[in-house]
Amino acid sequence: MLETVRYLIGSAGPSGYGSKSTAEEVTEACADLRSITAIITGATSGIGAETARVLAKRGARLILPARNLKAAEETKARITSEFPTAEIIVLPLDLSSFSSVRSFASRFLSLRLPLNLLINNAGKFSYERAISEDGIEMTFATNYLGHFLLTKLLLNKMVETARETCIQGRIVNVSSSIHGWFSGDCIHYLHLITNNKIAFDATRAYAVSKLANVLHTRELAERLKDMEANVVVNCVHPGIVRTRLTRDREGFLTDMVFFLASKLLKTIPQVKQNF
Repeated sequence: MLETVRYLIGSAGPSGYGSKSTAEEVTEACADLRSITAIITGATSGIGAETARVLAKRGARLILPARNLKAAEETKARITSEFPTAEIIVLPLDLSSFSSVRSFASRFLSLRLPLNLLINNAGKFSYERAISEDGIEMTFATNYLGHFLLTKLLLNKMVETARETCIQGRIVNVSSSIHGWFSGDCIHYLHLITNNKIAFDATRAYAVSKLANVLHTRELAERLKDMEANVVVNCVHPGIVRTRLTRDREGFLTDMVFFLASKLLKTIPQVKQNF
């Protein structure tokens, strides 16, 4: 209980930072990231966009994958208007499509750039049952399978970059504490909702995808250790913050809930200090 209170009021922890600390504050100690190349999914809005902005401020080269290229170019324009020397590359990516993920990875690798940081941030909360072009429930396809395949295709490049530069690589999988809301057989449940054999529960489907992110992180951490790779993988719950993830449920009730909780929720700049 005491730890929860300390978290809510923003008390500093052992690191010297608390829940109210911002990404800019946390990255002041590593203000020069010009040697870092980062890929950030879901960077066209919300916490992904703030992550991109702060990393650009510190000098990192950014790769912004996006399904909506217009939105990605607008994000790039906003960042470069604030930081004119920022190097930002926009590439197409639809995480719900295996072919799109493979195409993105191929395009990126053809640039022959290093890769130090992969932030798997993009998320989808489908309120209605939908199926991806590969025949998989859309929330799971986007939040987990797309990021799983993306990480797999880029892992060798990350290991190679870490070895050649002696800079530790980092993979960040953005999950949610809601992953603990699911219990049971994940694979069987996924089969049922994909094939419309049970009523679709949007929250449970989202929880399954976030649980898969956690399990992926744990297994990948063990494999990286066995490989003796200078790459670490972390899974984070960024805190509770209002982003475009709730855009399909905008309205009086959603507005009222977030208004009443606003003093306890994180702002978008405060979220990214977790990374």
